[in-house]
Amino acid sequence: MGEIKDRAKGFMDETIGKTKRAIGEAIDRPDIEAEGDIQEAKGDAEKAKARLESKLKP
Repeated sequence: MGEIKDRAKGFMDETIGKTKRAIGEAIDRPDIEAEGDIQEAKGDAEKAKARLESKLKP
């Protein structure tokens, strides 16, 4: 995946993760909170990958 796509996907996953976590907290569902935390971490990793790829480009 390209740098821009990775960054966009990272922001999307991070936003969805934060939303899931907030919904899980609101309805007292720890399983949904955990899914949100995992998805948010995935988004952070995708954004970090995109930043690294941009720094490694010649």
